[in-house]
Formats: sequence, structure tokens, C-alpha cells
Amino acid sequence: MEGVEQPGGGPGDVHFDVIAKGEWPSRLRVNLVRFAPGARTAWHRHANGQTLHVTDGVGFVQSRGGELIVMKPGDTVYTPPGEWHWHGAAPEHFMSHLAMWEALAEGQEGPETEWAEHVGDEDRRSGGVGAPDQGQAVPVDEER
Repeated sequence: MEGVEQPGGGPGDVHFDVIAKGEWPSRLRVNLVRFAPGARTAWHRHANGQTLHVTDGVGFVQSRGGELIVMKPGDTVYTPPGEWHWHGAAPEHFMSHLAMWEALAEGQEGPETEWAEHVGDEDRRSGGVGAPDQGQAVPVDEER
């Protein structure tokens, strides 16, 4: 499948390959996302939440106002529905992960994914304090 640049692109090169489109009757969407060192998404949120599973490299995920979580191969992180977050590679490492989420259900109002501003270096250090927060990204093996 052809790699495509991310919508709402942040700093650095981020490309993804669509693995599952979530075509009826399944709503499951899966992308393999590849980040160059230091590359990251813009702030975004998913109507039905998102699960990330790191396949290679070292990266970060962070909820708006939350702590910076380091992700390594084999780590799985969940962001709840409506949670503003970003994810990307550590400055000196490439990183790839599977991104999994559900498309909108029939009659569910959306957008499915909403993109916002780019994540600056200061946001990454501070947690992007200042925007509403509806939970926190958490590693799946931890209690929620």
C-alpha cells in the first residue's frame, strides 16, 4: 500500500500505510505509521478513542496536560474517546506503530478524527497545558 503524509502534519516526516479501512460491517481502522527522528503528529483526537502499538524504535505519546509517556517496541497505549493527544518519534530515533481506532457508527456525529495545531517543542515539555482534557493516555498494561 502506498504511504501517505498525515493530515494536520506536525514537524518532521510522518507517513502511514492503510492496513484496514474499516469498511462495513467492520468499523476497525488500522494504519502502520512511520516517524522520522523527532517527527510527531499535530494535536488530534478520535471520536471513539485510539490504541497505539509500537513495532519499532522509540517514541512518545502525550495527552493534553498530561505526562510524556515513552513508548518502545511491544508497548501498547490507549487514548480515550475525545482525548486531545499527539504521538511521535524520540529526537534521536525512528519509530513505527500500529494505530487502531473505530470509524463512526451509523448515526454517530463526528468528525471521526479532529486535527488541531502543531505540537511545538514547548508543548512537548509542558504537556500542552491550556486546552480541555477528557482523560489521559495510559499504557494498556496499567490500571485505568
